[in-house]
Amino acid sequence: MMVIQWGTPEVTNMNNQPNTIPHPISRRSFLQKSTAAGGATFAIVKPGLVRGAGKELLKAGLIGVGGRGRQAVVDLLTGAENVEVVAMGDAFEDQLEKNLAWLRADARSAIRDRVKVEPDRRFVGFDAYKKVIASGVDIVMLCTPPGWRPVHFEAAIEARKHVFCEKPFGTDAVGVRRFMAAAKKSEELKLTVVSGAQRRSNSEYVPTIRKIREGAIGEITAAFAYWIGGPVIQQKARNPQWGDMTWHHRNWYSNLWLCGDQIVEQHLHNIDVVNWAMGAHPVKVVASGGAAWRPRDDIHGSIFDHISADFVYANGVHMSSYCRQFRGNVYRNVSELVVGSKGRSNCHDMGGSGPRDYVHEHTDMVNSIRGDGPYVNQAMEVAESTLTCIMGREAAYSGLEITWDMIMNSKQDLMPKEHGYDVKMESLPLPVPGEYKFV
Repeated sequence: MMVIQWGTPEVTNMNNQPNTIPHPISRRSFLQKSTAAGGATFAIVKPGLVRGAGKELLKAGLIGVGGRGRQAVVDLLTGAENVEVVAMGDAFEDQLEKNLAWLRADARSAIRDRVKVEPDRRFVGFDAYKKVIASGVDIVMLCTPPGWRPVHFEAAIEARKHVFCEKPFGTDAVGVRRFMAAAKKSEELKLTVVSGAQRRSNSEYVPTIRKIREGAIGEITAAFAYWIGGPVIQQKARNPQWGDMTWHHRNWYSNLWLCGDQIVEQHLHNIDVVNWAMGAHPVKVVASGGAAWRPRDDIHGSIFDHISADFVYANGVHMSSYCRQFRGNVYRNVSELVVGSKGRSNCHDMGGSGPRDYVHEHTDMVNSIRGDGPYVNQAMEVAESTLTCIMGREAAYSGLEITWDMIMNSKQDLMPKEHGYDVKMESLPLPVPGEYKFV
């Protein structure tokens, strides 16, 4: 069987500038040649899945219908024309129906009228992701708690879907390496993958990072990354009717296998910016942290509320990283700083005004799919940033220096082997450096 795609995608170079490759086969010329081919058998790739195929309607499906998922739908429909959301899947029916109703109540017809999720396209259960992917959509939006990301992403790429993928891309080393394998395949298939690391679509960050990498502040000598914010807690109490796994999902931010701790779930934004500016990931890290105020109970789980880390890149440059989630009227700071031999930058001070963040990342995605903009695939770079964050967490938990080689060979796999609403889940103790075992 011969498989032909119409047109060849553009790729981006290290400065995120398009290297345009000509499109030798147009859609019309392909149809003419395939008709003339006589006995040859062709598997025709759907026009919506290739670049340069025009403005055909794109259909999207959402996996994970929570607050982040429903907002991603709004951002997608705000940022791109001729796109509809036609399928949704979630582990919990009440979550799906509540947030679908929220979307359908939107006062803007451009949002409300393009959410076309009929009853037979609403899927519930831990296997709902498979049904969304198989529902005839072109774009899969992954917005579940992060622990599920490697499983869902792998399935979407196997089905040759374009993906909007919320960050982070996993919560343990085994899962992120699984994601990386699928990321490589997505590049080979020229699928578009846009991450929820939305600074990569920010009109201030994108040109600034390009200029830093072109030498605007000289050689980078040091970097700093901060997410100093408040706590994130989903639930105040457990419903006695909820089984263990249901409770873990309802209270996902307090459970390591689903959230990855703050350094992975939130602080990734800042660490990813520094990796992006450096054009590389660190090679080792030493870190410390703990729980200064989080009670040792079922609601708060066993994650830290502060972590500080000293990352080192292959060229000897250090990144000082600090994240915390303290209550009350305390100091706040979410930022990045890169210091060079000729100056310094907050990583967004050399950009301009224009489209920013959450909406524009979806515009970039749809433009990449249709060929109206440069080809975008952020899967591998943001996967490396995710693993960087996990490396920092494991260094804080264990008290060890953790290297990139160690994390790339780690056997840590937090994903439960069984999934069901009443599956029994053990409560993990708060990690104690010197006692916690890195695997």
